Amino acid sequence: MSKELYVGHMSYEATERDLIRLFTVAGTVTSVHLITDPETGEFKGCGYVRMSSAEEAQEAINTLDGALLRNRPITVSLARPQ
Repeated sequence: MSKELYVGHMSYEATERDLIRLFTVAGTVTSVHLITDPETGEFKGCGYVRMSSAEEAQEAINTLDGALLRNRPITVSLARPQ
């Protein structure tokens, strides 16, 4: 069962490709969604990464919370249910 992760404190220069590349060290990334302001379209510095299993999601949290992405430490946690 796939699990979604919240990724925060990202550089405004980060891209979906950056996240995919980084998170594949923990397993299979099934989707990435960067949050943008609906009015301006500007990236808000956070997003969601869906991993293919709960184990891979936990590995991503353990491995990547605090990791540098574009020279800025990111936070990685389980996403809250909507």
